[in-house]
Amino acid sequence: MGTMIDFNVAGQRFQAYRSEPSGPPRGAVLVIHEIWGLVPHIRDVADRFAAAGYVAVAPDLMGLAGLDTVLMAELGAQRADPAAQSEIQPKIRAAMAPLNSPDKAALIRAGVAAVFEQLQSSPESAGRTAVVGYCFGGTYAFALAVEEPRLAAAIPFYGHANYSVTELSAITCPVLAFYGADDSALVDALPALATHMKEAGVDFRHTVFDGAGHAFFNDSNPTMYRTQAAQAAWTATLDFLEQQLS
Repeated sequence: MGTMIDFNVAGQRFQAYRSEPSGPPRGAVLVIHEIWGLVPHIRDVADRFAAAGYVAVAPDLMGLAGLDTVLMAELGAQRADPAAQSEIQPKIRAAMAPLNSPDKAALIRAGVAAVFEQLQSSPESAGRTAVVGYCFGGTYAFALAVEEPRLAAAIPFYGHANYSVTELSAITCPVLAFYGADDSALVDALPALATHMKEAGVDFRHTVFDGAGHAFFNDSNPTMYRTQAAQAAWTATLDFLEQQLS
């Protein structure tokens, strides 16, 4: 349904998957993948946004992150097998080591910003651009909200947001965040984040789904996927986008 398009940031080339609606666009959505990269699941999510009427672009940020795209996709597929957890976790930690570099994090943010700039400046979206991200992508959705005052809406799924009140006060768009109740690290930190968002004057809305954990939206991972939570989050996402991009 979609096509691959090229980007360049700091002399480094990367690609993105672009999916178009069948009629006039209702706006644009920047879709940021999980740590596993631009896998078929994320391209499918982009297609879902396009079917809902939005131009959707999902960049492949693995190269900018210094990660092996093929290896991460393989590890992500293996992680879906509960029997492989003890064997696969050390491999995942080793493969993700480049993310500890501040330079790589800055390059990822620059890549996200480049995609946003293209969407924001396109007549098709008319300045109505939102970001949606999952896990790794949720973290960078928060980052874009902090760094980009023209962003119309941010929808992070189970992302980290380690920012001060001063940093959060730079957010000008409403934020709709989703979490699974069993994702203890993020849920334990949520009350403090909500307090900081309120102090910063940010319109921060969040939902925690009982019986769900990290990656509950990923229907390619039968171990983590939770149908009811995913469907409720999807409906809420589309309602939020309609409110903010109309």
